[in-house]
Amino acid sequence: MTVLTVEDLASTLAPSQAICGLDLGTKTIGISVSDLGRRFATPREVIRRVKFGIDAQALVAMAAKEKIAAFIIGLPINMDGSEGPRAQATRAFVRNMEQKTDLPFVYWDERLSTVAAERVLIEMDVSRKKRADRIDSAAASFILQGALDRLASLAKGPAFDSEG
Repeated sequence: MTVLTVEDLASTLAPSQAICGLDLGTKTIGISVSDLGRRFATPREVIRRVKFGIDAQALVAMAAKEKIAAFIIGLPINMDGSEGPRAQATRAFVRNMEQKTDLPFVYWDERLSTVAAERVLIEMDVSRKKRADRIDSAAASFILQGALDRLASLAKGPAFDSEG
């Protein structure tokens, strides 16, 4: 397994390969999967965290079932740009996944993804109880959609690349 930048991932992905977005929480792992054209992120069932070995096995099994080519994992960076304990825990999770899968991981700044996901669920009039069940996968969709949009801009070339 390798940790890549989104730019490096763009150059290694083959056409028609799905990628997976992850929102790593303390109790659940939110999951979202792209379509084969890598245009849309669709939320999936969360993985309820038990312990690392079991969580990793569930994640690898899901990736095999969905034919995932890479993971985009939200990196919880503080609003001031620093990394706190949650970011360190995310990096440790990815390091530990190295023994479990050869699939590459890309870190994605997830600032405000949960806030945005909750706002959308409220606008959809989803009850508080159902929001609690769906928030992590909705956040994973925001993380993945951001990466998909970046991959699309990279595919169009430098004239469309707003970050470079």
